[in-house]
Amino acid sequence: MLCYIDVDGPLNPYAAKAHRRPAGYTTHRMMPQSWELRQTHKPPGRRKPLRVWLNPDHGPALLTLTDRYTLIWATTWRDEANDFIGPVLGLPTLPFVDFSDAAEARSRPDGLHWKTEPLVAHANGKAFAWLDDEITGQDQAYVASHHAGPALLRRIDPRLGLLDDDFAALGAFAAVADADAVVVAGGEEMPSKPTAWRIS
Repeated sequence: MLCYIDVDGPLNPYAAKAHRRPAGYTTHRMMPQSWELRQTHKPPGRRKPLRVWLNPDHGPALLTLTDRYTLIWATTWRDEANDFIGPVLGLPTLPFVDFSDAAEARSRPDGLHWKTEPLVAHANGKAFAWLDDEITGQDQAYVASHHAGPALLRRIDPRLGLLDDDFAALGAFAAVADADAVVVAGGEEMPSKPTAWRIS
C-alpha cells in the first residue's frame, strides 16, 4: 500500500497566520533549488530563504505507518524533500514521484489537480492514500473511475497541517483496504464500488 505525501500544507502549514506559528511546530529557513529559481531576478545577496514550519512529532507518526504503507513524496520539492524535510522529521530517504512534466501545466481546463493523473498512473492499481491540501471532488471522481484499487484522498487544511484525525483515517483505511475499499475523502461510507469511504 502506498502513501503519497505532499509537503506544503500537510507537513508545512504555510497558510497559518504569518506571525502565529501553529503549536508544536518549529521554524526553519530553507533554500531548496525550486525556491531559489523563483528568485533569480534578485541579486544573490537579496534572495530570501523559504520559511518552513515543521512538527517534529510528524516524523515518528509517519514511521509508525510503514508496516502498512510505503511512504512516497508527492510534492514539488521532489527529491529535495529528502534533503530538507526528511532530516528535520527523522525520516529516512523516501522515493518520490517526479512531476516534471505535469508541473508545467498547473491549471487544467477540467479542474482536475495536476498531480492526480500522474499519481493514479504511478499507483498502477495498488491501494494508495494521498495527503494534500488541494484535493477536490473532481480528483475523487477521477480516482474512482480510473483507479482499479482502493484509494484514500485526504484533504489537509493548510492552516493546520496533519492532525491526529488524519493519522487515524490512514490507520482506518489501511485496515479496510484489503477488503476492496474504494475511494476516499472522511469517515462515512459511500455506496459506490464495493466499499467506498468519504473523507472531507
